[in-house]
Amino acid sequence: MAMSSGGSSEGAVPHINVTPLIDVLLVLLIIFMVITPVKPSKFEAKVPAEPKNEQQLDVKPNPLTLVVAVNRDNKAITLNNEPAGTVDDATALTGSLAEIFKQRENNGVFREGTNQVEKTIFIKSPTSVRYGDVVKVIDAAKMAGAQPIGLQIDDLTE
Repeated sequence: MAMSSGGSSEGAVPHINVTPLIDVLLVLLIIFMVITPVKPSKFEAKVPAEPKNEQQLDVKPNPLTLVVAVNRDNKAITLNNEPAGTVDDATALTGSLAEIFKQRENNGVFREGTNQVEKTIFIKSPTSVRYGDVVKVIDAAKMAGAQPIGLQIDDLTE
C-alpha cells in the first residue's frame, strides 16, 4: 500500500497498488486456459461384445456358494435349501454357518487368490420382507463370522 502525502490538509490517503494483483490474475487465467483442453470431457464405457459362439454353455454353480433365503410367509430361514431356523430365532443359522466355516478352515478351503477362508454368503429375500427381519439375518451371519455378505432381491415383480 502506497501512501501519498500530497498537499491536502486531511493527512495521508492510502492507495492500493493493483498492478501485482492484475499480474497474478492474468497468470491464473493463462494457466486455466491451458489446463481446460487437457482435462477429460467425457468418459467412455466399454460395452462387452455379443458372444460369437451361439452354443449354450453349461454353467455349474459354485459348490462353495452359501445362500441364506428368507421365506416371506412364515419368516423361515433356509441355508442352501436346508431349514436353518426362523428370523426371530436365528441361532440355528449361526451354528450351521460356524460349523461350515470351521470345516472349511480345517480342510484349507481358501478364497481364490488369497489365504483367507472362504466365508462369503448371499442373503436372498423378497422385497415384501421387513427390513428389520433381514437385518436380524445379517446379524446372525456376522456372528458366525461370515464376510462379505451379499444381498439378493427376490421377486422384483411383486
